[in-house]
Amino acid sequence: MVADKGKKSKVVEEDSENVDGELVLSIEKLQEIQDQLDRVNEETSEKVLEVEQKYNELRRPVYSKRDEIIRAIPDFWLTAFLSHPALGGLLTEEDQKVFRYLVSIDVEDSKDVKSGYSIIFNFSPNPFFEDTKLTKTYSFLDEGTTNITGTEIKWKDGVDIANSAGLEKKGSKRPLAEESFFSWFGETQQKNDSDGMTDEVAEIIKEDLWPNPLKYFNNEADEEDFEGEGDADADDDEKDTDCDDDEVPDEDENGEEDDS
Repeated sequence: MVADKGKKSKVVEEDSENVDGELVLSIEKLQEIQDQLDRVNEETSEKVLEVEQKYNELRRPVYSKRDEIIRAIPDFWLTAFLSHPALGGLLTEEDQKVFRYLVSIDVEDSKDVKSGYSIIFNFSPNPFFEDTKLTKTYSFLDEGTTNITGTEIKWKDGVDIANSAGLEKKGSKRPLAEESFFSWFGETQQKNDSDGMTDEVAEIIKEDLWPNPLKYFNNEADEEDFEGEGDADADDDEKDTDCDDDEVPDEDENGEEDDS
């Protein structure tokens, strides 16, 4: 019996060694496949960037033609901004006065596309600031951080609305928005991508407003997603009201509650 147990133990050890060896071999093969996939993905990313660079060049003259037409339409960018569900609420009454001098918005990717981009607001001469161009630039660094820089606006005397927001307007009890849109150009810092913090205003302008501002100028944007939440809240309030009505206890003719 002892000899049989010894043989079984030896067999188990050999089987275990075979299993461990097969597992190691499988992991090594899997790693080789993963390395191949990584190389293919890297090559694909490079090709995608090359294609994007090519089409950026093709789009540039078309955007220039669009810009020429937009400049002839009064208050085009002001109207598009105010009609945008996410951007419209960012403009104070004073901001809207400044936006009447906004002649164009441009988005420029870095030459290699992956290094970053700039958002440029071009203004005609105006009574608010000396600048004719306000720029916000996002530079993607190798260590996984984004460096953000912006134009330091040269406000004219007495009209620095970026630092005077939140003041109550004369003759009106309704205060202006808490913060001027133009303070966004001063929000410059370095962000770590791993923190998950993004500049939503920049992303909306770059990915949504700038590619098709006509949609917002014509107020053709699909607002169902924005209205849906409000409608749902209204329905919930109505249901709550109905429930409250159902919970009111019955009273008899003498005004006393019915215990039955």
